[in-house]
Amino acid sequence: MTQINPKIEAGWLEALRDEFQQDYFILLKQFLLEEKRLYKIYPPGDRIFAAFDFTPFDKVKVVLLGQDPYHGEGQAHGLCFSVPQGVRQPPSLVNIFQELQNDLGITPPAHGNLEKWAQQGVLLLNATLTVRANMAGSHQKKGWENFTDAVIRTLSEQKEHLVFLLWGNYAQAKEELIDTSRHAVLKSAHPSPFSVYRGFYGCRHFSKTNELLTGFGKTPIDWNLS
Repeated sequence: MTQINPKIEAGWLEALRDEFQQDYFILLKQFLLEEKRLYKIYPPGDRIFAAFDFTPFDKVKVVLLGQDPYHGEGQAHGLCFSVPQGVRQPPSLVNIFQELQNDLGITPPAHGNLEKWAQQGVLLLNATLTVRANMAGSHQKKGWENFTDAVIRTLSEQKEHLVFLLWGNYAQAKEELIDTSRHAVLKSAHPSPFSVYRGFYGCRHFSKTNELLTGFGKTPIDWNLS
């Protein structure tokens, strides 16, 4: 059997060890090697597992689910909705910051880098962890969803009192992987410009998350990125 030992935070490596040896993951690695040979893919290889490295397994308190990495030059850096310092904020992220201001009065930051959230225990997880440059959704249904579904199931089974933020129909479909008797789930419309007025604005998920964490005896998140 092919042994795959990805460079990922030790706690996650232990929790997900069996997944890395599954047939689907071996095929996924082969697919990615071929894609990398033929095309530019995002994020850079050393950032594919950045969400796990910034938020170690034993530190996870909140899980925010995205769908696909950004596919433009310099945007994706391994955390859902986030972009590196100096990169223009995408529309969904602008809307997230607007709701944060409406909810908690926090002035939107000048950058879109969410690493500070990740370092406090917010797992910023995309369902698909790579994408071909300028081709949205190009790495969907290649095996990443099997892996990230296993991440959600593992968190649900091995952790207690997490807060899952499910924004939009795609993320909400993942609720079936979560034991809602052990964890809190907050759902709203997606922050995309196409749906932000259908229930994302006004959801108050930032303050609600902190109320839940406090109730669970955990330290709330400092959402201020400035």
